[in-house]
Amino acid sequence: METLTIIYIAGALIVGVIAGFLIAGSKLNASAKKEKENLIKEAEVKAEATKQEKILQAKEKFLQLKSEHDKSVQERTNQISVAENKIKQKDNDLSKKLEDANRKEKELENAKNQAAQQIEVYKSKVEEVEKGHRKQVEMLEKVSGMKADDAKAQLVESIKAEAKTQAMSYIKDTMDEAKINANKEAKRIILQTIQRVATETAIENSISVFHIEGDETKGRIIGREGRNIRALEAATGVEIIVDDTPDAITLSCFDSIRREMCRLALHQLVSDGRIHPARIEEVVEKTKKMLEEEIIETGKRTCIDLGIHGLHPELIRMVGRMKYRSSYGQNLLQHSREVANLCAIMASEMGLNPKVAKRAGLLHDIGKVPDNEPELPHALLGMKLAEQYKEKPEVCNAIGAHHDEIEMTTLYAPIIQVCDAISGARPGARREIAEQYIKRLKDLEAISLSYEGVDKTYAIQAGRELRVIVSSEKVTDARAEQLAFEISQKIQTEMTYPGQVKVTVIRETRATSYAK
Repeated sequence: METLTIIYIAGALIVGVIAGFLIAGSKLNASAKKEKENLIKEAEVKAEATKQEKILQAKEKFLQLKSEHDKSVQERTNQISVAENKIKQKDNDLSKKLEDANRKEKELENAKNQAAQQIEVYKSKVEEVEKGHRKQVEMLEKVSGMKADDAKAQLVESIKAEAKTQAMSYIKDTMDEAKINANKEAKRIILQTIQRVATETAIENSISVFHIEGDETKGRIIGREGRNIRALEAATGVEIIVDDTPDAITLSCFDSIRREMCRLALHQLVSDGRIHPARIEEVVEKTKKMLEEEIIETGKRTCIDLGIHGLHPELIRMVGRMKYRSSYGQNLLQHSREVANLCAIMASEMGLNPKVAKRAGLLHDIGKVPDNEPELPHALLGMKLAEQYKEKPEVCNAIGAHHDEIEMTTLYAPIIQVCDAISGARPGARREIAEQYIKRLKDLEAISLSYEGVDKTYAIQAGRELRVIVSSEKVTDARAEQLAFEISQKIQTEMTYPGQVKVTVIRETRATSYAK
């Protein structure tokens, strides 16, 4: 019974609890629903506000775009209007030009018609003049007894002779005026250049004297049956002259390098005391190498002294070899150094680069000292060597043109030519063989005697001046001037000479009478 009561009570409690939960859940659902409705209303209000805001923004953007579009359309409209106005203006201008062209064409047509009429009138007048001229020519031919063509030819010849005389006179006046303006400045530059460079006289020759002590040494040099001296001559290519001259042996050779090599070898052999053919060959070989080193050292020292840099080693060696070369008795290295200094001074006076001029002056005779000597003139050979060793074009041209073998293309070329003449043509600089000197003077006189009207000719001042005496009956004053010019040009093209040759043509008229 009690158990059933407990069960009933428990069931009632469970039913009550369930009922309580159901009632509470219904209340909660009602509250949540109400809150959900409130949230939906708030969201709808916010969405409506956002919608209105976006609509307003879209309207503003549309209005802005519309305004910009209207502005762009207005600008395009204005541009089109301006272009239309320009086109209308061009049409108007073109119409005016067309009207002007039509008017000018009509005027030109009228002018052509008038010109044609005038030409017809002129032709008729010309025909009348020609008829009158022919009648006059016929009358003159009858009176003079000479054909018109002959008279015309005679007139042409006289006019040609007169024009030639006037041309020679004009040339003379022009040359005199140029000399007046140029001689003073040229003399100043040349004199200052010469005064600022020290010079030496010619001392080179083809023999050297080797001094020894006593005849015993001389006998050892000769050797048994002359074998030592023959071995030395064969090894060096130098003629060794042993005569009665006390304490001296003469070494003779045109090549200064071989002569110097023989002298050094003899000095070493005499100092060592061992002189026999095998020893001679050994010493000559060593001396040859030593001399080659000295040549290179001389070339380097010369370049340093002159301030010339970047020269090719082979060109440096050739500069050193100049020490053992001579031209008409003048040492080639001394001559080249002198020309280099002269060129630098003269280039500075003329506003040119003195370094380029000095470089060209040092190398201008480089064609005289190559190991193999082809048939080319030394100026052209020197130019080819300079081009081969990458020298500047102005330096190469100056080397090749200093004896007029090629055309001068820069101002450095005449400077080298002038300085070469200054160094080589001054008194005492060079010696000439008597036969060559006499032959040159005879050639000078022969050239002037080949012209018609020349009576006598004299080469004076060691060939620096040529005086030509002409016949006054055969040669006029104008022809004398022309003759001097022609002789100077022929000497310049056909002869080689140092410095310059002055040609003076003398024409005298003498009247002689005797009082009895």
